[in-house]
Amino acid sequence: MAADKRFAVLIDIENISQKYIELIMDEASNYGDITIKRAYGDWTKAESASWREKLLDNSIIPMQQFNNTFGKNSSDSALIIDAMKILYSNNVDGFCLVSSDSDFTRLAATLKEEGKMVVGMGESKTPNALIKACDSFKMLDVLYKEENGEKEEKKTPKSGKTAKSTKTASTTKKAASQTNNLTKLSTIEKAIKQIIMADNNEEGMNMGALGNSLQRRYPDFDTRNYGASKLSKFLAQFDSLVLTQIDSTIFVSLK
Repeated sequence: MAADKRFAVLIDIENISQKYIELIMDEASNYGDITIKRAYGDWTKAESASWREKLLDNSIIPMQQFNNTFGKNSSDSALIIDAMKILYSNNVDGFCLVSSDSDFTRLAATLKEEGKMVVGMGESKTPNALIKACDSFKMLDVLYKEENGEKEEKKTPKSGKTAKSTKTASTTKKAASQTNNLTKLSTIEKAIKQIIMADNNEEGMNMGALGNSLQRRYPDFDTRNYGASKLSKFLAQFDSLVLTQIDSTIFVSLK
């Protein structure tokens, strides 16, 4: 059995809420063994307090960085310098960069140039430049709402809730997930058609291969962003597509 790939998770706490920490670690663990976990910020600031308990619970090492100049974020520089040290020590196969800050765009691009996988994580406000510089980018706010929205609704139910209103809420949530810099459904549907036509297979295109092609085109592509738990359910919503199962393999073709 091949060993898991090793990943470094580097978090910019001054740009990311601590409420995402479990989601961050769960997503990162999907890619391999997390061997380095560091969080960067000025831990003397009162606003850093909400992160401290989360660090202990997840065995994350806090990296102290004072902001010596007003208006300048020294934590960004410290994270970048550490990432380059880790890169050239060759101790990991990939990096998870957790921030919505476009200042990390050049870092992500450089790590990819050096043959490392780069997984970005941030909110949907993240500039496209950083998203495109990563192999994969996870929209933490969208995924957080997808995973916790229904639970929060059940805790504080409003009177008059019906199956119809629940369905409407789900539709609204799906529409909301397409705000900011998240790739639009219409753009993805167009790309799917192009990819299938380029594949030019009479049986249709292998669904797994199609998913991989979409991920390469759009690093932020994740079916959960659009309210679908898996790729087959995501593709089934498009009237222009036909899904056919042959043995245990699903093929996708155009109508």
